[in-house]
Amino acid sequence: MTIYFYWGEDDFAIDKAVAILRDRILDPLWTSFNYTGFLPDQSDAAIAALNQVMTPPFGAGGRLVWLINTTICQQCPENMLAELTRTLPVIPDNSYLLLTSRNKPDERLKSTKLIKKYATEFREFPLIPPWKTELLIQAVNQAAQIVGVKLTAKSAEVLAEAVGNDTRLLYNEIEKLRLYAEGSHQPVDVDTVTLLVRNTTQNSLQLAAAIRTGDTVKALTVLGDLVNAAEPELRIIATLVGQFRTWLWVKLMLESGERNPQAIAQAAEVGNPKRIYFLQQEVQSLALRQLISCLPLLLELEFIFKKGSGDVSVLQTKVIELCLVCRRS
Repeated sequence: MTIYFYWGEDDFAIDKAVAILRDRILDPLWTSFNYTGFLPDQSDAAIAALNQVMTPPFGAGGRLVWLINTTICQQCPENMLAELTRTLPVIPDNSYLLLTSRNKPDERLKSTKLIKKYATEFREFPLIPPWKTELLIQAVNQAAQIVGVKLTAKSAEVLAEAVGNDTRLLYNEIEKLRLYAEGSHQPVDVDTVTLLVRNTTQNSLQLAAAIRTGDTVKALTVLGDLVNAAEPELRIIATLVGQFRTWLWVKLMLESGERNPQAIAQAAEVGNPKRIYFLQQEVQSLALRQLISCLPLLLELEFIFKKGSGDVSVLQTKVIELCLVCRRS
């Protein structure tokens, strides 16, 4: 099969996968003849792409047809479905159809089922949730290995904290570290990472920590830094929801008498049970009712912004309310 479908919110990771696929399929001397991209605003882009992929490649190498940000796995008219049904099974072996989308395919649609049936690769590229520290550190180590940079365990942790789940920024910063450490056989240490990496010194997890302690001034300062750094509001809110949900589960398990770190980690969806000790310390000063009271405020905030009626002042107001809830004895 010569069909590939990539989707997800990690645009940079998708771009890298597309570049690898393009380099593998196309002959550099014949790229201009055999490589075509169709944007979503082009009329009948999907039909044109299917017609193009049936055309044999010129010269050496294969043909690659890229249907960019397609919506055929979210909505697919009958005429489009008929064209997919007719074309997908008979695409020539040296022609490749690539479809990409930011949105998750609707598994109920016939078009999605059809593409999955014939696809060589049907792959998601999700953003790692900012509160899943272990996965962020793992992504840092993987990127460092790909680029060819040695990191200490602590420098990988500091780098993960600095760049969060921004894959593009991660690779940019690791490339900077590679150039700096060129010729050295020693791992890049924490001091070097702190010196060179564009550190988003205030991140959404630090905002959650400030709210947890009821420190309104610090929380608003961190929020201001995040907004000035153009951090999307919905991403900030998603991090807060995830972090408070984790704290709530840890507190619930402790209140129920559970002391097994593995059991608490499983309930709270924490990948590394060793983190439970630190999470226990973090929720020690909070009552269960305080954490329960925070979640409706956060979900209301998320609803407001998803409706498109939120702004910075709304976010600031909710942060103050959350700090007041956490400050009460």
